[in-house]
Amino acid sequence: MFDFHDAMHSSSSDPRASTHGRYAAALIAAGLAVLWGAWATPALAQEQEASDFGTSVLLEEVLVTARKREELAQDVPLSVTAYGAEQLEALKVRDLSNLSVAMPNVAMDDIATFRTIANFSIRGLGINSSIPSIDPTVGVFVDGVYMGQNAGLVVDLFDIRSIEVLRGPQGTLFGRNVTGGAILINTRRPAEELEFSARAAIDGNPNGDGGLTSYLMGSLSGPLSDRLAFRLSAYASNDDGWFENLATGDDFGAADTTIIRPVLQWRPNDAVEVFLRWEHLESDGDGPASQNHTNGLGIPGFFANFERDSFDFAIDEPGFYDFENDLVTLEVNWDVGFGDGTFTNIFGWKDYVSTARSDIDAQPVWLFHAPAWNNAEQFSNEFRYNGTFRDATVTAGVYWFTNEVEYHERRELLGLATGGVAPALTQDGGGDYEVDSLAVFGTVDYVLNDRWTLLAGIRYTMEDKRADIASLVFNVNRPCNVTEGSCPFDFRDKESWDAVSGKLGFTYEMSDDQRLYGHWSRSHRSGGYNLRNTAVDTVNLGPGPFDEETVDSFEVGYKSELSGGGRLNAALFFTQVDDMQREVNRADPIAGVVQVIRNTADAEILGVEFDGVFPLGDRTLLTASVGWIDPQYTRVKFDLNGDGVLDREDKKLGLPRAAEWTYSVGLNHDADLGEWGRLSARVSYAYRDESFYTDSNLGYLLDQNRVDAGLDFHTADGRWVFSLYGRNLLDEVNHGGDTQLPAVLGPLPAGGTFSPLGKGRVMGIEVTFNSR
Repeated sequence: MFDFHDAMHSSSSDPRASTHGRYAAALIAAGLAVLWGAWATPALAQEQEASDFGTSVLLEEVLVTARKREELAQDVPLSVTAYGAEQLEALKVRDLSNLSVAMPNVAMDDIATFRTIANFSIRGLGINSSIPSIDPTVGVFVDGVYMGQNAGLVVDLFDIRSIEVLRGPQGTLFGRNVTGGAILINTRRPAEELEFSARAAIDGNPNGDGGLTSYLMGSLSGPLSDRLAFRLSAYASNDDGWFENLATGDDFGAADTTIIRPVLQWRPNDAVEVFLRWEHLESDGDGPASQNHTNGLGIPGFFANFERDSFDFAIDEPGFYDFENDLVTLEVNWDVGFGDGTFTNIFGWKDYVSTARSDIDAQPVWLFHAPAWNNAEQFSNEFRYNGTFRDATVTAGVYWFTNEVEYHERRELLGLATGGVAPALTQDGGGDYEVDSLAVFGTVDYVLNDRWTLLAGIRYTMEDKRADIASLVFNVNRPCNVTEGSCPFDFRDKESWDAVSGKLGFTYEMSDDQRLYGHWSRSHRSGGYNLRNTAVDTVNLGPGPFDEETVDSFEVGYKSELSGGGRLNAALFFTQVDDMQREVNRADPIAGVVQVIRNTADAEILGVEFDGVFPLGDRTLLTASVGWIDPQYTRVKFDLNGDGVLDREDKKLGLPRAAEWTYSVGLNHDADLGEWGRLSARVSYAYRDESFYTDSNLGYLLDQNRVDAGLDFHTADGRWVFSLYGRNLLDEVNHGGDTQLPAVLGPLPAGGTFSPLGKGRVMGIEVTFNSR
């Protein structure tokens, strides 16, 4: 029988203490990438044969919409990593977190308070929050529609046309809340001819713990008439749970997900194209796999404490999550003679409803359990024009967005004191939240001559926010629910902001296959309110409002195409952040955890990136990337370490979710089996440094050494693919967060952390059929 009191205490190292070996490895990788770009010759990088081999798939350039028009990724003067449909299939990408350490200076993690909540970070700018009123630093757009909150985003992906990850501020064309970057997800369109595809897979934990996950997905597409075409995609997965809950011995982490996505494409004439899309998603399952390990003050969990670098955990409350999401988009494209251009209108509606329950104390006894409710409905519309007038390409438009959120959470505390019958103390709170935003924008790319192109852009945004908030500390042992209209509001306020974002830059064509670019860009992150108010002092620590965040970025980049279809890209950037918004997360002996949102500091971030694709002969391909950032505070405006004094010690702290080094290398090889078909093999290694989780630097996230591999057999007719694959083969432990818990909660001992676990090693098999 497992003895919780005898569980091993964890030990940790300071994430600021990087070893010389890691620095050397990253610098060597960067140097090799540069040397390869300079010395690659046709003798080493022979022309690829025209085929659909795995190496050719990964060599293909992806059409991107990073500038609101379709272009090849290499032609865009931005730092962008893009994956096309066949590349995503070859890499067996199930959700965005599968790409979390594969790109330079990018982390796409699920915070795992409950599944699907995105805490993405790019170039050192990210958030640590499940509060729905906290705007992200990395915006997510699905078929051109901005997702108004970070819940429901790390979901299963299938039948995707492309994923684009834009690094750096994107405020001119994409609006607010893209200070770190933007992620564009584009679903597949209807096919011109009848086609059918299906895929089945099963994977799981080969360590012997947990259960299996099964996947079944398919799509049917084709014309209904000369002017009308359709696509119907469906997806279902059943996860029995990767983990084992040591408190019960049961498999843990179960989840069931169902998605249906019908799409219609109508061409009333040769100039007009209409897309109507609807995606319905349902998902439910267990709550977070909450691990408790020794916190940053050296205080272990009292009833159970585990090694930080393990998948061990024991909780008495399995919790749950259950949500439904509907997304409808209507896109109209109208080609006109004016500037040989296109008018585009994209309307979006999204409705999201969720309930969840989490074991926050991460113990086999009842100290801190938390149910939550989140209902959100958003509408948006973007109308824009893109055209070319002699030497100038113009993009201009107007954008409208509105979002209404009802959020409630309950803290059920100290159930141990009642023998587990009921909580000894409850706190209830949340709020109603409304956002209205209107923006106008325009950009111009002006071609001076064969070498030089100048670009300029501007965006003006007006935004209104209103918040009615019920503070948790004012509803102690007075159960109520905001979503049912039964909670009294103790804070009501509204505020307006306006801002001007912009961009100035150039592109210099060094040759047909080499170009330099540079730009200055400014972006803003919205001001707002904290719907999770746990502070009695509503003046200094209360719901807000906090002000907007401003980010200025200066970037110089290089892009090149190499012999044999290879590519080498590099970027050097410097970012200034003014009035940085942070959710300061502190342990509290009464509420358990207190979150205060304020404009805490100004900061500077210096960074560099390299990424490339390099053919090694006819059927072998090397991929590589390196990212490095040096973030530091230049001015601190809030007591970040919680010692009661605002001083130099606060300024010395590191920025959260800002891993100093990220790098990756991958090798892909194809073998021709003649009449049998072909075999494609791949292996990749990616590294991400440790990073701080809390602003106090007491909580941190482990470094990641991730190895993925796969083997695909393609039949000669190209219709069947049989695959073996493995993800996170080194079984690396990854936590969605590292929330610090108090030494005591009320009269009872607590300690340790709330640190939700991500899956470790996964191995699986997959069968794919495609009629094309």
